[in-house]
Amino acid sequence: MSHTRHQPSRTSARAAEPALPPVPDSGAPRRAVELTVGQALALLGGAPLGRIVFTRRALPAIRPVNHLLDGGRIVIRTHHESDLFRQVRRHGDAGVVVAYQADDIDPLTHLGWSVVATGYCRPVTEPEALLRYRRLIRPWPDRPVEAAVRISPDLVSGVRLTG
Repeated sequence: MSHTRHQPSRTSARAAEPALPPVPDSGAPRRAVELTVGQALALLGGAPLGRIVFTRRALPAIRPVNHLLDGGRIVIRTHHESDLFRQVRRHGDAGVVVAYQADDIDPLTHLGWSVVATGYCRPVTEPEALLRYRRLIRPWPDRPVEAAVRISPDLVSGVRLTG
């Protein structure tokens, strides 16, 4: 019995994409500089969006979200039926372990920074805090976003990519 592998068509959408311009090379070597926790949190706090990483059905799930850094905690608005919120609500004050990542890397020069924060995520339950976050964080989806979660980062690391 013969096994043949499927070969992609030469007329695929990928073939029609324009070639990317070459990355400009300044001649200077690029290097990664580790950030302090304070530097990493400052950059994270200024970033307009990031990615939440959590477990969904025993597998990693990643969602792009916008956030707010409030008292050293990362706050995300979500809806009651989201996979993340259901899991966080189920664990309550015990929280669930998540990771949060944000970056600002220039696609042409590959210079910029990246920060990862790992910690426990818990539901926001105080009505005044929910109202405050509703005013401060404008969510992406065009649907009711009535809930919020907070991540208390226990591990924060970051790197600045310099030329």
